[in-house]
Amino acid sequence: MELEPTTAVLYTDGASKGNPGPAGAGFVLSDTSGRTLASAGIPLGVTTNNVAEYRGLIGGLEAARELGVTVIHVRSDSELMCRQLGGQYRVKSARLRPLFEKAMQLLGEFDTVRIEHVRREFNELADRLASDAAKASGRGRGESHGAGR
Repeated sequence: MELEPTTAVLYTDGASKGNPGPAGAGFVLSDTSGRTLASAGIPLGVTTNNVAEYRGLIGGLEAARELGVTVIHVRSDSELMCRQLGGQYRVKSARLRPLFEKAMQLLGEFDTVRIEHVRREFNELADRLASDAAKASGRGRGESHGAGR
């Protein structure tokens, strides 16, 4: 008897107040009925918005993997990140390259992956978590990840 795949939707976001500036990442992982499986806001110290976007994605993918998710639908308001992950844009930044590679490695561990760019208003919970984490970074509650980590 084959088990049905565990499917989840991952909303992810990053925020930087200054770019670079105090930054945070956020993600919300839910099942297909909308029940939250995991969520987090991650203070990142001082870094760029694009680094924060990737850190939110990586955090969410790691949470999904730990929960046994096999089918993942990623939704992000970062058009750049979505297009880089989809192969439409190259990753030119040396700062983003290791984050991109880590994200691709994690995505490869799922049976099925869908990446969708959504407007910001459809990503409100992850946006709020990322923004709150960036504010915490501005108050000195984060690590510095200026090297692209």
